[in-house]
Amino acid sequence: MKDLSLEEYRSLADFRYQIRQFLGFSEEQVRAAGMEPQQHQLLLAIKGLPDGAMATIGELAGRLQLKHHSTVELVNRLEKLGYVARGASEQDRRQVIVHLTHSGAGILRKLSIAHHQELEIAGPRLAKALRSIARQHGAKKGSAAA
Repeated sequence: MKDLSLEEYRSLADFRYQIRQFLGFSEEQVRAAGMEPQQHQLLLAIKGLPDGAMATIGELAGRLQLKHHSTVELVNRLEKLGYVARGASEQDRRQVIVHLTHSGAGILRKLSIAHHQELEIAGPRLAKALRSIARQHGAKKGSAAA
């Protein structure tokens, strides 16, 4: 297996740094709001589901890359805080769907606005770091094909 160039290592390190910068901001904002980062991620996953997807425990577990039982515990904690509620699916009454409450939607809105504003600043740096990696990868593919 061929090694990476020093520039490729630097590009990967910079990209990772930019991601950590944003995640650090995110964690700070979420904790200041009295939540844990995974709780925020669950609220965002519920609100941001694609059309046709339902906020079942299985769907949310997949989106958060968590085990089923960990997602159940996360939902339990958010339910105790009053940020989510469970209800039966309209299509299949046996299926449980997780919904944001008014309080959950409010805190998610506040956090999402802050995250969006931060991404207006951090986004260009993240994109630049990713473009650098992609450019290097594209250049290697091009030279390999020649």
